[in-house]
Amino acid sequence: MMTDWLTGYTKEVDDIIMTYLPKEEGHQKTVLSAMNYSVKAGGKRLRPLFMREVYRMFGGTGREVEPFMAAIEMIHTFSLIHDDLPCMDNDRYRRGQPTTWVAYGYDMAVLAGDGLAIYAFETAAKAFSMLAAAAGTGSEDTASQAAVARCIGLLAEKSGIYGMIGGQTADVELTGRSLDREQLDFIYRLKTGALLEAPMMIGAILAGAGPEQVRTVERMAACVGKAFQIQDDILDLTSSQEVLGKPVLSDEKNHKTTYVSLYGMEQARRDVEELSREAICILEGLPGNHEIVRELILMLVTREK
Repeated sequence: MMTDWLTGYTKEVDDIIMTYLPKEEGHQKTVLSAMNYSVKAGGKRLRPLFMREVYRMFGGTGREVEPFMAAIEMIHTFSLIHDDLPCMDNDRYRRGQPTTWVAYGYDMAVLAGDGLAIYAFETAAKAFSMLAAAAGTGSEDTASQAAVARCIGLLAEKSGIYGMIGGQTADVELTGRSLDREQLDFIYRLKTGALLEAPMMIGAILAGAGPEQVRTVERMAACVGKAFQIQDDILDLTSSQEVLGKPVLSDEKNHKTTYVSLYGMEQARRDVEELSREAICILEGLPGNHEIVRELILMLVTREK
């Protein structure tokens, strides 16, 4: 169960995301409706939460982080829409409601995913106009513009062929085959880890963190991402559809090698704990107030849904 502070923080982040969703109008209204349906389905909003809290941890105080918060959630949602398609995992429920392809049809779900993937970058680019609007106060500078540009590139890298889509490609091609540790680590790092590395790194960059600090944040996020995915494997076997809001035993149904099937449940649980400890140890070497980021890490890797 969410603590009171997390419920409040999630509501704040959710309100920010909603302001960036497209209006459902025009001849393309159906795809806009499908896009918004998928984002509004809810979720923990952990990626934008991590982004904002790492940004604050490094001393960030502006609003240029907000378009990126919405953008990372759009990219995450697009990946879920496509992941649920019949050609992928063929799942009918997500977050307790019919998946986008069930609600809107296969064709419109593909377009909704495509739409969110591209609209995410249109949204992230609005950070430039925020800096321009702040120019009258003297707070705009070349370094800030360069940081926004770097973050847009990072968002593309971590969500594209060298990140999430690259990991999903390996996952699809290797489904039904026996995987070794190196192959499984590759899939987990790219398919899941990259979309946790991106928001934390973007938060740090926008707040003015140095290159070494950003690399440290990436290492921390990689530990969190792997622990998150292992915990996901555990929950797929131990939880229920009512709790998770999506089908369980889907990995078994799709004949996927998981961390649990490779190493066993006990080892999987131990490694989740070890990875979370490592992430927090790395975090403690960074500047700023770590309390919220630390709590988010612990909540993420000990979650029940």
